[in-house]
Amino acid sequence: MGEIIIPQGYKSALNLHDTQVAIKTVKDYFQHELTHRLHLLRVTAPLFVQPETGLNDNLNGVEHPVSFELKDQGTKKTAEIVQSLAKWKRYALHKYGFSEGEGIYTDMNAIRQDEVTDNIHSVYVDQWDWEKIMSPEERNLDFLKSTVKDIYEALKNTEKHMADQYDYIETILPDEIFFITSQELEDRYPDLTPKEREYTITKEKGAVFIMQIGGVLASGERQDGRSPDYDDWSLNGDLIVYYPVLDIALELSSMGIRVNADALRVQLKECGCQSRAKLPFQKSILNGTLPQTIGGGIGQSRICMFFLRKAHIGEVQCSVWPMETREVMDVMNIQLL
Repeated sequence: MGEIIIPQGYKSALNLHDTQVAIKTVKDYFQHELTHRLHLLRVTAPLFVQPETGLNDNLNGVEHPVSFELKDQGTKKTAEIVQSLAKWKRYALHKYGFSEGEGIYTDMNAIRQDEVTDNIHSVYVDQWDWEKIMSPEERNLDFLKSTVKDIYEALKNTEKHMADQYDYIETILPDEIFFITSQELEDRYPDLTPKEREYTITKEKGAVFIMQIGGVLASGERQDGRSPDYDDWSLNGDLIVYYPVLDIALELSSMGIRVNADALRVQLKECGCQSRAKLPFQKSILNGTLPQTIGGGIGQSRICMFFLRKAHIGEVQCSVWPMETREVMDVMNIQLL
């Protein structure tokens, strides 16, 4: 269990029944805003994939996917619960015959058994995964920033909508999101850790998109880990907002322009996992079968938590929690779903 933050004097403004109503309000409104701005079509998505396809997200490379044996496959076969749909979405756009400028989104539900739970982390992950086909000419920072701004406008409009619906909610998101690279951030705060830098810039600016996540910085550290075979580390980033209820930097989305063949080769080599190039998904990038795309994940429970001003993610999602967490929540009269 991670450290639990209990805000002084915190009390949920909504009971369990009204919280469920508000969760649906947030999700319905934001989905409409997101799909309208990015021109996305809703699709169904897998809960599990077979590891030999290379479609599962390896995250930071140290997490262990939840797996199980498929009993009716003849020979012994294993399936893994997805850790995200970062790779599957790009494959789906090709398989389903989508064209340039078109995109998809879906509910992604995952189990991350290695997650250390706290106010904003759960072993159950629920997010909107989205992906869109782009032109080769759009493979640049300007296009990435433009897409981030579209998503940020959807977030701002959702906050305004919730403030109109509930009198205890005030709008706190700034008018514009601030862009900075991970190296610029390190240069700005060289004596801070990556997480301390993230918190400091986010509290100062209110909403930040930290770009170029995954590669090694001048200090020899990484701002954060990234799997080498979906985002291009020079064209990605995290969308983070300051959350005053907990006094933290709250990541709402991770996204980026996806690897092309050149970026994939470089990043696989840097991570020492060139063997992945033999897997079907990775081979399809190297041989040019898959389209060039941009995509990301947006945390559903985190967005609900932020817009409803909740202190713990368990107030907006059903999961399992350590006994110590439940005892603390009971003492503080914070009701978990």
